[in-house]
Amino acid sequence: MVTEQSKISRVFQLIKQSIKGEEHDYTQGNVKVAILLLAVPMILELSLESVFAIVDIYFVGHLPNADVAVATVGLTEAVISLVYTLGIGLSVGATAIVARRVGEKDLEAASKSGAQAILVSFLVSLIVAMLGVYFASDILALMGAQPEVISEGTSFAQIIFASSPAIILLFLINGVFRGAGDAAMAMRSLWIASLINIVLCPLLIYGYGPFPEFGLVGAAIATAIGRTVGVLYQCYHLFFKSRTIKIYKQYFKPNFEIITSLLSIATPAMFQFFIQSGSWIVLTYLVSITGSTDASAGYQIAIRNVVFFILPAWGLSNAAATLVGQNLGAKQPERAQKSVMLTTKYNVIFMSLVTLLFVFFSDFIIGFYTTNAIILAYGSQALQIIGFGYVFYGIGMVMIQALNGAGDTKTPTWINIICFWMIQIPLAWLLAVYFELGPLGAFIAIPSAETVLALLAFYYFKKGKWKTVAV
Repeated sequence: MVTEQSKISRVFQLIKQSIKGEEHDYTQGNVKVAILLLAVPMILELSLESVFAIVDIYFVGHLPNADVAVATVGLTEAVISLVYTLGIGLSVGATAIVARRVGEKDLEAASKSGAQAILVSFLVSLIVAMLGVYFASDILALMGAQPEVISEGTSFAQIIFASSPAIILLFLINGVFRGAGDAAMAMRSLWIASLINIVLCPLLIYGYGPFPEFGLVGAAIATAIGRTVGVLYQCYHLFFKSRTIKIYKQYFKPNFEIITSLLSIATPAMFQFFIQSGSWIVLTYLVSITGSTDASAGYQIAIRNVVFFILPAWGLSNAAATLVGQNLGAKQPERAQKSVMLTTKYNVIFMSLVTLLFVFFSDFIIGFYTTNAIILAYGSQALQIIGFGYVFYGIGMVMIQALNGAGDTKTPTWINIICFWMIQIPLAWLLAVYFELGPLGAFIAIPSAETVLALLAFYYFKKGKWKTVAV
């Protein structure tokens, strides 16, 4: 009993240490401890990121024109996922390079790499913001939105696109922190951004107290403000506080050697996530044209819950990426591999529990967001079908992130092309359109493709070529 109590006490001590963000050498000591110290704040960080979408959907789902509002948020988020693609792709490159330099104990080089990543990301995000604002209504139309959705949703979409610099930098800078092993800092920035969004969303949508009533647009304003404050918090700690990564203004002078190295990793990673995002956009489009506004609304509510429960697993996967990068930098490839296999085991256990939740409690989960019987039916069906593939999602996510963390972003890119563009999209179109299954066909294609992805990623990880990648 004493032994069990001491183990439990030790776990709580480690959780407390991980949340406080105390420095730790992840290339030494117990691997299980290293995973726990990194994974806890990363799980909390990404769980809070999903709150952005959940909060928006929840509050706009209770507006008088709920079907139009939810469809608008869903279609906009489907397209804005392309912006996430840029941010995530750049953050993958930043994490890989920063982690490798930290593993080599060259903290100045790690800090310079972080600064160059921020410089590139800011310039890219400005271009995206301008294009998104100008073409907002056209983008909604291309997504198959109904005229009323375009009419009411253009302003919402413009505000979200205008906040692209905050979206991309929030992802990117957290990637820098994660590469340095400073997962607690990344977590706190998302906490701040999410909490501000949670507070402002109902105030700006419904106009409580002294706040004006903006309706649907209020959700976009709240989200933009939350993300912007999160970025300012990140920058304060990067520039003015003593952490593993400390950036000085001279580090922003363009260093084309670092930028080239960053883009050589980030570009395939961007394309990798673009493939995923593009596939999700096609699925959203298929649900829209083969179903109805209610079908789209139900699907979007389901997807937000899928994302909410996937992000903790993604947090574990990001922990694996950091451990791979730092241990390769420290010339310890076997320790890197051990870290990945242990993380995979933990992810499978977690995702198995989520599968049970989605299969048996889908009505309850979707019912939390809507009382519309048709939306509820579509959302529950989507959640149950997608949930059957969750164990495979967990395996695939860890393997893909491990390869990314090693700097091998090309292999995951090819795997994504095969699984999403050669399997998921054609299968969804075949089932939804040719066999006239409608939205159900799109739902079935999701776990089918993700299962193949997990098997391919595991195969290439076990081959071990990632251990020789130079960054």
